[in-house]
Amino acid sequence: MDLEHARFNMIEQQIRPWEVLDSHVLQLLSVVKREDFVPLAHKALAFVDMEIPLREGGARGQVMLAPRVEARLLQEANVQKHEKVLEIGAGSGYMAALLAHRAQRVTTLEIEPELARMARANLQKAGIVNADVREADGAAGAQPDGPFDVIVLSGSVAEVPQSLLAQVKVGGRLVGVVGEEPMMRATVMTRTGESTWATVQPWDTIVPRLLNFAEPSKFHF
Repeated sequence: MDLEHARFNMIEQQIRPWEVLDSHVLQLLSVVKREDFVPLAHKALAFVDMEIPLREGGARGQVMLAPRVEARLLQEANVQKHEKVLEIGAGSGYMAALLAHRAQRVTTLEIEPELARMARANLQKAGIVNADVREADGAAGAQPDGPFDVIVLSGSVAEVPQSLLAQVKVGGRLVGVVGEEPMMRATVMTRTGESTWATVQPWDTIVPRLLNFAEPSKFHF
């Protein structure tokens, strides 16, 4: 496979047509080697418009998101060089690598020990020193080094829990995919004050759930 040609096609045929037009994001996608974060068994799928399983027989949701979804979430996050970022769901470490190129520091949480090890090894191999992989449950409460300028959810939640919102600095933002199938929306929540938020939902998509986040009750009385 001609990797550079495949990467170029991914950017031009999948990502740019999906309204990812930020030149910094497009440049980053051409520099960070996505194929180095894909499990060996699925290397040939590195640039395909699909979710890639991260481990055999793992729970649903243990995937690399489709390239266009990753790219658009990265664009929405609009991370700046001075900012401290928290990612929920490290997976293979690819999104953390992209974020680390733009942020001062990235902390990424991964609930599965095997994936945490994979992400750590991949980031190390890529020479990224400002991303820290923690084996932790992102749904379980505050991180000691919060609050953060940006929180990125690399998976969907039914609703954003208060425990995460509390870790966003005033002026900071949380970016993720929120809702239930068949209707999930990319959601950007910007903290405008101690208890005030501005929320936009610029596009729709469906991505697998992050583990352990609460689901709304299906019972209606």
